[in-house]
Amino acid sequence: MKAIWNNNVIAEAKKENLIYIEGNWYFPPSSVKQEYLQESPTPYTCPWKGVNTYFNVGQEDTWEQDSAWTYKQPLESAKERVKKDFTNYVAFWRNVEVSE
Repeated sequence: MKAIWNNNVIAEAKKENLIYIEGNWYFPPSSVKQEYLQESPTPYTCPWKGVNTYFNVGQEDTWEQDSAWTYKQPLESAKERVKKDFTNYVAFWRNVEVSE
């Protein structure tokens, strides 16, 4: 599967290596091109997954705010609920196309 932003593949991994949570595909950290991510200061805590970290997605002078996110320390109960450890996996918002 691929995550594509502005005609750039910013993440790519086999589907079986991704984790699907609440309508979003989470890519393994090693499959994401970090040069397209810029950590955002926007705070958010999911009631059942825990504190997340948002990223702006882009390059050079074009950045789209809070278009990706990760959970650096998801709650243990969330990992049990998902049945996988999704620590540092990255999901993308609607302006990033995720496809097979």
